[in-house]
Amino acid sequence: MSKILPRPTPLSQPYWDGCREGILRLQQCLDCTRCQFYPRAVCSHCHSARLEWRAACGRGVLASYTVVERGISAAYPAPYVVALIDLAEGPRMMSSVIGADPADLRVGAPVELGFAEWSDEIQMPVFHLIEDARGELS
Repeated sequence: MSKILPRPTPLSQPYWDGCREGILRLQQCLDCTRCQFYPRAVCSHCHSARLEWRAACGRGVLASYTVVERGISAAYPAPYVVALIDLAEGPRMMSSVIGADPADLRVGAPVELGFAEWSDEIQMPVFHLIEDARGELS
């Protein structure tokens, strides 16, 4: 069984192209300079249509999360973590935290971007907890 795949649109295609290249792209408004996620035709802050794509730094903070104990199908083996990530650039996005023991998760924990291959065409952004210089989770 395969995962449910997003369907890129002309508006979101630069985002998906970036993910395939290992880059998280966000829209930035040329008028108010704020970034937004998810892709839209106008700025969600000032309503300007003057938007451009820029690479995000790939860092953020865990804003909230839930541990899913029973996957919706065999394509989603449980347990897995669904999380809200506050990106360093400002937007909040839903994603997954992978490679961490759910007991190590805490709101406010710093996270770093990675990508998971869902198909030949779709790479999904995922996040990892950041370890400190001693190899311990921050």
